[in-house]
Amino acid sequence: MSDRDHRPEEFSDLDDSAPGEERINEQELAGGLLGYALGFGLAILLTLASFVAAQSGVIYQPAIISALVVLAIAQMGVHLVFFIHLTTGPDNTNNVLALAFGVFIVVLVVLGSVWIMTHLNHNMMPMNGIQMQ
Repeated sequence: MSDRDHRPEEFSDLDDSAPGEERINEQELAGGLLGYALGFGLAILLTLASFVAAQSGVIYQPAIISALVVLAIAQMGVHLVFFIHLTTGPDNTNNVLALAFGVFIVVLVVLGSVWIMTHLNHNMMPMNGIQMQ
């Protein structure tokens, strides 16, 4: 008899797999070769849309940066869903938490740096107050 026969009933339907092991479900939108092709097509489309937004006069000039930020966030979403297979399913909880923590650290570093630079700029002596000898 194997160890599998002596397991309690609640563990009988579990299989041996490593944490984070990827199982691609062909029925999902992002699963299989069709999912990769769809993700690749969306990534190319979003990249081309970024170039069109930046180079043509289609978008109002001050709004170009906002449009590029929106397209960049959409591009990140496409990569997370179609290539990294990050979903909100119960098997991806650790991945979602790790991503949220990473985003939190990046935001903390960027905002902290901007805050420090703002205070440094405020506390600097004005250039017209410096006397050259």
